[in-house]
Amino acid sequence: MDRIRLDATDEHLHLDLGRPCSVLGSCVLGGGFGLARHVLNLRVDANLAGESLRFPVPESTLLEYCAAQGWAGPVAGMMTAASMKSLRTARLEENGLAVLAAVTAGLSNTRRAGDPADCRDFPEAAPAPGTINIIVALGASLPPAALVEAVITITEAKAAVMQDLGITSRTTGLPATGTGTDAVAVVALGGREAAYCGKHVLAGELTARAVMQALAASLEWYAKQGPWA
Repeated sequence: MDRIRLDATDEHLHLDLGRPCSVLGSCVLGGGFGLARHVLNLRVDANLAGESLRFPVPESTLLEYCAAQGWAGPVAGMMTAASMKSLRTARLEENGLAVLAAVTAGLSNTRRAGDPADCRDFPEAAPAPGTINIIVALGASLPPAALVEAVITITEAKAAVMQDLGITSRTTGLPATGTGTDAVAVVALGGREAAYCGKHVLAGELTARAVMQALAASLEWYAKQGPWA
């Protein structure tokens, strides 16, 4: 965990992992399961999906941005229209296992899972940039199944925070479980193996607690300052 370098500006959150590590995520660049040396959360205009020519292709935009910064190696990259000032982190450690969560958040398009979809054609139009973006790094080796379980844990933790804060869907008014454009990335940094990452094991507990702390703090900022502050 100590080798991670976290850099945050008004434009990006960048994690340099020190070497290629296993990553599972919904990133627009390097999404799915693979290796990444860098994890990037890039702030872009809210009209990314076809209205502006500033960022015409998400994957190309992220690659070009990394090249301009001089970051070499594979990248897992996501985008957000939320302010980078919403960034909050939480780091927990117990019994030799460290977990870091980094979250940016906004609530402009809160939704509940199962709400009527905005895009009803197939294939769908590109969605707007992610609004609640969560990156979690665990100081352990996780097999693919445990990484999937980590995504479940992160998602449940996010929904729990939103329920605790009484946040509702802008579509139905029911309790929200996220926004319509969230993104997530889970990084396994290597070391002792964590075979699971659910609610019965320490890796899952620390993951959930770190996400809940970081997200609650991010949404506290949002409630006071708003997404464009």
